[in-house]
Amino acid sequence: MKISDKKVVGIHYILKDDNGEIIDSSEGQSPLVYIQGSGNVISGLEQALINKEAGDKLHVVINPEDAYGLRDENLVQSVPLSNFQNQNDVKEGIQYRVETSDGMRVATVTKIENETVTIDMNHPLADEVLHFDVEITEIREATEEELSHGHVHGAGDHDH
Repeated sequence: MKISDKKVVGIHYILKDDNGEIIDSSEGQSPLVYIQGSGNVISGLEQALINKEAGDKLHVVINPEDAYGLRDENLVQSVPLSNFQNQNDVKEGIQYRVETSDGMRVATVTKIENETVTIDMNHPLADEVLHFDVEITEIREATEEELSHGHVHGAGDHDH
């Protein structure tokens, strides 16, 4: 069976940046399992896996445009410290989920100066060229329930 839209795909992967530093890996864990074409993994990786088969191993280089996008300085903003509920907990590096006109984003506190907090809503991997070493572990048809929910249901962990 070849990978195509609406197939459940399992992969083991090692993700590195342009300098060869490991960013993420499934090593020692269960494979990452997703529905092809559902937007659950970055588009560049989905495109690279089309028509591949279980057992295939490949190295994929993905440019930012097909990964987490290009850095947008408009997503770096200064906000008053008073906007935060627990002001004493606000520290550099802490992340918050924020609702924007473009939907939910993760904002990382990058600087605190006087009563002003600088937050960055760019994805931490924006502007990064990503290097994936991938091994395809499984391909199967997605169930109607998985397709309607937009994600894979594992053994015994169904969430509505």
